Amino acid sequence: MNSILVILLGCFFGIVLGWLGRWLYAKFKLTSVEQRAVRLNEEAIKEAEAKSKELLLETRDQLLKEQQQQEREARERRSELQKVERRILQKEENLEVKQAELDAIKKQLGDREGKLTDKEQEVAEIEGSLITELERISGLSSEEAKNLIMENLYNDARRDAQLMINKIEQEAHLSADKKAREIVVTSIQRIATEVVSDMTITSVSLPGDEMKGRIIGREGRNIRTLETLTGVDVIIDDTPEAVVISCFDPVRKEIARVALERLVQDGRIHPARIEEVVNKVSKEVGRIIADEGERVIFDLGIHNVGPETIRALGRLHFRTSYGQNVLAHSKEVAILSGMIASEIGANSELAMRAGLLHDIGKGIETESDANHAELGADLAKRLGEDPRVVNAILSHHNDADPTTLEAVIVQIADAISAARPGARRETLDNYIKRLESLEQIAESFEGVDKAYAIQAGRELRILVNNDQVSDDGAKEIAKGIAKRIEAELRYPGRIKVTIIREMRVVEYAR
Repeated sequence: MNSILVILLGCFFGIVLGWLGRWLYAKFKLTSVEQRAVRLNEEAIKEAEAKSKELLLETRDQLLKEQQQQEREARERRSELQKVERRILQKEENLEVKQAELDAIKKQLGDREGKLTDKEQEVAEIEGSLITELERISGLSSEEAKNLIMENLYNDARRDAQLMINKIEQEAHLSADKKAREIVVTSIQRIATEVVSDMTITSVSLPGDEMKGRIIGREGRNIRTLETLTGVDVIIDDTPEAVVISCFDPVRKEIARVALERLVQDGRIHPARIEEVVNKVSKEVGRIIADEGERVIFDLGIHNVGPETIRALGRLHFRTSYGQNVLAHSKEVAILSGMIASEIGANSELAMRAGLLHDIGKGIETESDANHAELGADLAKRLGEDPRVVNAILSHHNDADPTTLEAVIVQIADAISAARPGARRETLDNYIKRLESLEQIAESFEGVDKAYAIQAGRELRILVNNDQVSDDGAKEIAKGIAKRIEAELRYPGRIKVTIIREMRVVEYAR
């Protein structure tokens, strides 16, 4: 029992002593932290006071520097103001001196003016007395004498002017023709183009004479189909290994030539194949037309030309005028126009453009009765060409009066290109116009799809629409065409009118 009590007491005293020690340690630690905090606070206060002193010193130094700077600037401004004041004072002094000089000059001028007035009065009195004396001696008044002198001077001046004008006109007449000939000859020499006349016939080489029979076909179906689709004459004669294609229209002739060459190379020659090849070649010729138009534009260096204009120019590649290729002629006129314009100081670019487009109306596919100059001018105007170009196109055959120097130059260049030896053959063009007239008469009838003048104009082959024209109607059309040809055209021999009415039915088996 005693031992347990002793243990309990020992535990109690141990606990009390532990708590007391912990309390003392905590109080000691708290005191040290407070002391440290106080110490840190004092240090912070001291540091803040030191920084504040530094800031005050820096601020004071900055204020002093700014004050000194302002004082320097104030002194400089006062110095500049003083200089300005001195200059102003000096100018005022100079002005006062100049004013005094001006006053003196004015006084001198006033004195001189008074003296001059007196002199003028004296001169006027003397002049009046002299005029009176002259009038008395001459028997003329002053106005009459003045008019007489003016008339004499006018007559002298007029006579001198007339003499000078006559001299200038004589020199101009002597040199104008010479200069004009020099310009024209120089332009012609510089262009130096070869003369090439288009022919209305061409030949196609064959690998052998047996190919002629295949071209003709059974009962002539192949050659008849080719002539019907292309509107040309295919002449098969004794010429070895060759077939001649004849047509006044170069476009048709080219289509027929290329189509026949391809058929010969392919070897398959029958009506369906002929039709297929002809249609394909027709599309290719359309592309050639665009290429030719672009080529001539590129060669001449002309810009801002629309697609419609290019196509119209390309069609000229297949057109002829009196045997002369129209596109080559237009290119030649453009070059000549540019050369002549540059020689005389005109607008060479405008002249070249007008020269190229002057015959563009010949490349327009239309049924209008207007001539090619009017058609070309309408096309150029519609496409936004320069009014000077439009006038040059319209006036190059004197359908209108030329309003610019460039229009006159185009007329000259057109005449030079057409008048060169061998450039044109009038008989050929008359022949072509007669064939075109035959086709136009036939195509004017309702129901006619196509009309081809073949056999040198001795036969007119006409394709009619099967849906619009009956067999009896075809006979009436043939009679009507024959009567119109007899009434409107003059021709040797007789002309055969052939109407072709084909009924074609296409059906597909599926």
